[in-house]
Amino acid sequence: MSVALYVYYRVAAAEDAAARTLVRAVQDDVREATGVSGRLLCRRDDPGTWMEVYEGIEDPVAFERALETALARRGFAALLAPGAARHTERFVAL
Repeated sequence: MSVALYVYYRVAAAEDAAARTLVRAVQDDVREATGVSGRLLCRRDDPGTWMEVYEGIEDPVAFERALETALARRGFAALLAPGAARHTERFVAL
């Protein structure tokens, strides 16, 4: 059963360029580790709210482990807006 992850969070306005570069690096790390490519979106009416989309995940446990490892290694938490956190929603294909 294929799984899709939707991860949303707020970035600090002053960090947009650095955060975008960092998300791409995290996605590259995850793709190398799992073969799953991610997409990066921003909310249309709030460009400070971002979403990462990962689809076609066959091993969700290994994927989330690889994602967490990449986030920690890249120091991603420092780029979040004050008080913000990453929120993950998991969906399965029908």
